[in-house]
Amino acid sequence: MKKYLLAMSAMSLLVPAAAAAQVTTNLTQPISGTRLDISATGEVTRVPDIATISAGVTTQATTAVDAIGQNAARMERVRAALKRAGIADRDIQTASINLSPQYKYGDNQPPLLTGYQASNQLSVRFRDIRASGKILDALVAEGSNQISGPNLSIEHPETALDEARGKAVASARARADLYARALGMRVVRVISVSESGGYSPPQPMPYMVARAQMAEAKTTVDPGEQQLQINVAMTFELQ
Repeated sequence: MKKYLLAMSAMSLLVPAAAAAQVTTNLTQPISGTRLDISATGEVTRVPDIATISAGVTTQATTAVDAIGQNAARMERVRAALKRAGIADRDIQTASINLSPQYKYGDNQPPLLTGYQASNQLSVRFRDIRASGKILDALVAEGSNQISGPNLSIEHPETALDEARGKAVASARARADLYARALGMRVVRVISVSESGGYSPPQPMPYMVARAQMAEAKTTVDPGEQQLQINVAMTFELQ
């Protein structure tokens, strides 16, 4: 009985090893012909449909209470202007609120406190890019004196990326067929496919300060086009 149990134990230890060997064999794809590695790119262009802009107010006063109070009052006017323009709550987000002391520095003199500066920034998404310039002008008129952006993006890039994937694979396959014909061979199968790239919205434009005296000029935001790109690496077998 003891010999039987030892034999069964030895067999149970061999089963996982045999299974592991079988998995390894199944994952291995030996190439009997010629291996060909191809890299290809698929590109599509789309018109951005979202503009994200930072808009806010910076105020200064001799006391912290006055600085933050004046800032809050002007920010309420900015928010009201956004609501009147039809910007939804989900597209308005507080980005930062800051309050800092301001000092005057002199030679061989200790810093002299001169007042406080308060700032409040909103991140605002505009879904009607053509109208965003007019809204920005309205924000400046209502007290916003800091604006940066816009960061133009595509809200749902998945369909465009799938189109780019199809183009990349088709390009890689066409190039593989070209090499095969030149070598007097043919493509018999695809061994592997890997992808890189994707959609990354461009960085926003440099920071700028909007001034009330410039309100006469009309701000224009042009969406232009953005390129979406997918890179694929494919391995083919030729015979």
